[in-house]
Amino acid sequence: MINRRNFLLSLAATPSVFAFPFQLAKAAGKPLLKPKRLQPGSIVGIVGPASAVFVREELNIVIDAVKGLGLVPRLAPHLLERYGYLAGKDKDRAADINQFFSDSSIAAILPVRGGWGCSRILPYLDYQRIRKNPKILVGFSDITALILGLNAQTNLVTFHGPNGLTSWKTTQTDYFRRVLFRGEAVTFQNQKDGDDSNRLMQVKYRKQTITSGKAKGRLIGGNLSVLSAIVGSPYVPDFSGAILFLEDTHENIYRIDRMMTHLKIAGLFNKLAGFVFGQCSDCSPDADYGSLTLEEVVWDHIQPLGIPAWYGAMIGHIENVLTLPIGLEVEIDADAGTIRMLEPAVE
Repeated sequence: MINRRNFLLSLAATPSVFAFPFQLAKAAGKPLLKPKRLQPGSIVGIVGPASAVFVREELNIVIDAVKGLGLVPRLAPHLLERYGYLAGKDKDRAADINQFFSDSSIAAILPVRGGWGCSRILPYLDYQRIRKNPKILVGFSDITALILGLNAQTNLVTFHGPNGLTSWKTTQTDYFRRVLFRGEAVTFQNQKDGDDSNRLMQVKYRKQTITSGKAKGRLIGGNLSVLSAIVGSPYVPDFSGAILFLEDTHENIYRIDRMMTHLKIAGLFNKLAGFVFGQCSDCSPDADYGSLTLEEVVWDHIQPLGIPAWYGAMIGHIENVLTLPIGLEVEIDADAGTIRMLEPAVE
């Protein structure tokens, strides 16, 4: 009878047992890839990498938004499929993305929504194909796993920005056009909310400085819950010298603390050059016991690092979703509350 040690050695010698469909190799050392900018009439592939589309009208809304941008929508083959709460089986959702990256007529890929499911398809993406065919991929929330995974594996600049079903109001659309159509090196800064237009002071989206100063580095970030869940995998970019931004929604404060602690003890915070905390919509204390405040949690983890850091950026599950370049060099000013792109994110 084969003993346990020999059995494990035999498994290790058989790469097909645990191998994923495509070879994984971190993008460290590979040159930065920028996608081509959007032009009027560019084709946008609409995909469902995460939660299912249950209401056809929602898809029609996304189609109208894409047309309103002056772009041409093309639906992924498996877009309207459903596997429980997911938009089809993992390999099928991944196949749609692989197909659109291979299609030279498609300029950008836009998910309908987040929800849950992107992490499940990361092993099935063809990163060699994606690297050979760089194009715009944009999204937020659960799409964090997708934009970080592609950047980690290919060094392609991806974009933390609108999903298809976001508001597409003036401010959101303006940033999208400036970054992805016009190729501007944009400086992001909190804008005054309409509710504050007739007040003597600003109430919403106030920035706070955690630690003064300026810092430069590659911009990495997104949804804290999603990022925390993929730490330790090959789908997390290198944090060395990076600027990290985080946001979340509908999480108890102790859970925010738990996830930030995970990043801390994984050694990621110690690698950072700078930090920005965005919005944590409806993040409240647990009703059953006393709580730290959200500010206390963030300051506890970030202030001891001694790196330039600020709190309250207009990044998150809010009305206007900014288009931020993942993997691109930026500079933050923790006193002014800005994130400044140091170069265009598209060619």
